Amino acid sequence: MTDLQKRSLLKVAALTAVASAALVGCGKKEEPAQAPAAPAASAASAAAPAKPAPLKIGFAYVGPVGDGGWTFAHDNGRKAIEKEFGDKVVTSFVENVPESADAERVIRDIAGQGNKLIFGTTFGYMEPMLKVSPDFKDVKFEHATGYKQGDNIRTYDSRTYEGAYMAGVIAGKMTKSNTLGVVASIPIPEVIRNINSFTLGAQSSNPKVKTKVVWVNGWFDPPKETEAATSLINGGADVLFQNTDSPAVLKTAEAKGKRAFGWDSDMTAYGPKAHLASAVINWGPYYIKATKEALDGKWAGGGHSWWGVKEGAIDIVSIAEDVPAETKAKLDEVKKGLADGSFVIWKGPLKDNAGKEILAKDAAADDKFLSGVNFYVKGVEGKVPGAK
Repeated sequence: MTDLQKRSLLKVAALTAVASAALVGCGKKEEPAQAPAAPAASAASAAAPAKPAPLKIGFAYVGPVGDGGWTFAHDNGRKAIEKEFGDKVVTSFVENVPESADAERVIRDIAGQGNKLIFGTTFGYMEPMLKVSPDFKDVKFEHATGYKQGDNIRTYDSRTYEGAYMAGVIAGKMTKSNTLGVVASIPIPEVIRNINSFTLGAQSSNPKVKTKVVWVNGWFDPPKETEAATSLINGGADVLFQNTDSPAVLKTAEAKGKRAFGWDSDMTAYGPKAHLASAVINWGPYYIKATKEALDGKWAGGGHSWWGVKEGAIDIVSIAEDVPAETKAKLDEVKKGLADGSFVIWKGPLKDNAGKEILAKDAAADDKFLSGVNFYVKGVEGKVPGAK
């Protein structure tokens, strides 16, 4: 075989090898065919339901949240709403809103910021809220301690006179001078009723007691409250009560070696040696109820709610260790009676401090009567400011 023939054979072999390799390299294992993709879900069916926007709730406070009393108690109620409903609500507040024309501006601003449930937490906001509410038909207005309602405004209150009576039961037992002192805020039925109830409670423990009153004409004014408390102590009072919002009265009693009560919130820390007990308000139950009604679309304007011991809105707490056991037992009985309706604070025979009969024997005062109290009961000295 010539070299030329050998080269030709080698060339053919090489070409054959290359072709075979090419065929092997191009071969593929057949994969099973994929199922056709399912049609894309429509946007409407795939999207999760839209989460409702939270209910915006606004509060107007007459004092600072740190007053230790009235406004502090309301702010605890606001926090109770947040705890109960979580991200279903958003709450906010404006503090130190005066009971004047400025209240209308603030309440109008709270509504304008998108709050759909608004709580005005003092008596002096009644007229401003009545003026603002017709301009915001989709807003639900709640006014504390008032008596005028409208299509989208209703009122609520707590039976603070029940706490005042229970404090009186203790005061009558603990006084040594038989003279009690009350630092009072503004002469409206709510406050006058509390002074009288405190006195009635004290008389149930000690018929010899008398009550002196000094008015400061304001809810939160620590310097005036201090001055009034000092005046009462100088006048012989050794147990002080208050219907004002700061702990100034308790602090004054502590400084002067006398006894006193906390009011609206537990004030023990402000005067631990002087503190006999605190008559407190729990606004949480009502605020939770009102918020749930708003969230459920069941809130209705008009009407009035007045809650007390029965509804868990009023209590007497942190009773001092030196209060006698029999007095504590009596308080338990009073509290139980208020809760089940078997005990009535305002029941005749009852006379005012001028000797006029105001409730006949066995007659019980109804809410209309209690809402219009403008006199002192027997045992309270002086006259109600502005009363005829």
